Amino acid sequence: MTTEPLEATVVTSLVRDATAAPSVHNSQPWRFRYLAARCTIRLFGDPERALARSDPHRRALHLGCGAALFNLRVAAARAGREPDTVLLPDPADPWLLAEVRLDRPVRADDDLAVLHPAIHRRHTSRFPFTGEDIPAGVLDGLRAAARMEGARLRVPGAWHVQEVLHLLHDAESRESLDPEAREELRRWTGMPGSDSSGEGVPANAFGPRQHDVTAPVRDFAAGRTMAGRGSATFEKRPQLVLLGTSHDGPVDWLTAGQALERVLLQATLDGLVTSLTSQAMEWPELRWALRDPASSMGHVQMVIRLGYGPEGPKTPRRPVEDVLELA
Repeated sequence: MTTEPLEATVVTSLVRDATAAPSVHNSQPWRFRYLAARCTIRLFGDPERALARSDPHRRALHLGCGAALFNLRVAAARAGREPDTVLLPDPADPWLLAEVRLDRPVRADDDLAVLHPAIHRRHTSRFPFTGEDIPAGVLDGLRAAARMEGARLRVPGAWHVQEVLHLLHDAESRESLDPEAREELRRWTGMPGSDSSGEGVPANAFGPRQHDVTAPVRDFAAGRTMAGRGSATFEKRPQLVLLGTSHDGPVDWLTAGQALERVLLQATLDGLVTSLTSQAMEWPELRWALRDPASSMGHVQMVIRLGYGPEGPKTPRRPVEDVLELA
């Protein structure tokens, strides 16, 4: 059964939901093209928005685009369309990351639409969490969410958490000594007028400085003085999970991005707040050391901090007309 073509207003709404996804430094490295004759939305990576120093292989770019792809699938299901998705459909065009055909009604057993309320509620929180334990059943649900998208979510033990924290601190020290890394961070964070430019991480989303650095929250101030920014005590025992895949190529990165967003949306529905920690992923030798050698997770793609606490502020997004082409 083929459904009616999508109206332009519906396509715009779908892409607006897609672009609510997280991306490294809120760089939003995606473009969309709607092919009306095929009732298909194409997702492209945007190399002009890649971070040359911290993401030379474009792994983080693919993760962000994968997260946007998952939001697009959720939004399509809520709109009553089955998101028939193909990753990397054209070997001759590596920046064409996915095609989503939307010419059929959504399946009766599709479970994506229930996640839609979380798309615009999910915000990164760089504020202190309470330290309250997360119930085992909630963590089991997040593991299941990752598995549904072809990835793995591991809850590290106490020793592994300390090792992860050590590696994250090591990454921050390396960044502080790398002029190119510092400049790239400054370029995307705390920019004057960033709320109106629709990109980057504005100063109001930095969260407070930590009295004692106990939680893996990146300090985007990077030595800059931000007016009105206070300080706070963060949780002493951060609750972390590692998202990973068996292999480590573009398809795996897109898979991990979709799994990441499903986990984040499910966590939001479960009443959790989250933040992403990517510092150690930006140094190959540290990223390799993040994994537990006793686990079957071959490649860690993201460290996620989970807990209960204040939601983070909404960060800006570029207008849909800047990222969507109707053809």
